[in-house]
Amino acid sequence: MMNNRIGVQVNYNKGVDLVAAFKNALDMDICSCQLCIWNESMFTADYAKAVNDAVAATGFEITTLWAGWDGPCEWNFTGGPATIGLVPPAYRFARLNALKRASEFAEMIGVNKVVTHVGFIPENPDDPNFTGTVAALRDLCRFMGAKGQHFLLETGQETPVTMLRTIQAIGTGNVGINFDTANLILYGKANTLDALDVFGQYVMETHIKDGLYPTDGLELGAETPAGQGKANLPAVIKKLGELGYTGTLTIEREISGEQQKADIAMARDLLKKWMAEA
Repeated sequence: MMNNRIGVQVNYNKGVDLVAAFKNALDMDICSCQLCIWNESMFTADYAKAVNDAVAATGFEITTLWAGWDGPCEWNFTGGPATIGLVPPAYRFARLNALKRASEFAEMIGVNKVVTHVGFIPENPDDPNFTGTVAALRDLCRFMGAKGQHFLLETGQETPVTMLRTIQAIGTGNVGINFDTANLILYGKANTLDALDVFGQYVMETHIKDGLYPTDGLELGAETPAGQGKANLPAVIKKLGELGYTGTLTIEREISGEQQKADIAMARDLLKKWMAEA
């Protein structure tokens, strides 16, 4: 039986009652989260204190900081390559600096892993956007390494072999993967289970999410509740166990309201079942 912890993604925006958000998770028998902050103006000492106060008040654990960045981002196949992450040269330097501030914020809240979407990393290692992105990430990873931190690339916009090549090219030893089990499907990049054969050794955190392959060339595939898509989550959980994965299984459901809460509860129960079977 696997004994991984079950976590949940918690989005922290200005005005969010973090104590209430943590208590809601605890009421669902979930005791940890990836804390997601998209607004880079929140990477300050004041917001770090608010996070630390909420952790102290609830006993809730933050395993990872999911760090966003300012500027445009289009979650599709047309505008996405020019707007998402550090790949687009127009935004690379600003977003590199934003991630450095996220690293400093993570240090203030006692978290040693920072995740983001790097973008549509080119397949061709001779592409200037590949070499330029790698150079920026190497700079970031050296900055984070001095703090004892790891930088994690979230799966999605690149094929598994391109992600592997990127990690090897960065070469700093403190780079890993946030394995989103749906994104490889949603972006049409790979079969989720087979991807672990390529980069499984680098998986340090996991998003439990499910979805369907794209049905046209413009838009991502549709996200689904856990167990209702193509990610083959029971087999993925088993494979992670075989690889010796000991990280958290963090549920992410990118909708809102009562249906999100119901789907998270269902995913929690399915995870317990699948871990027992594994």
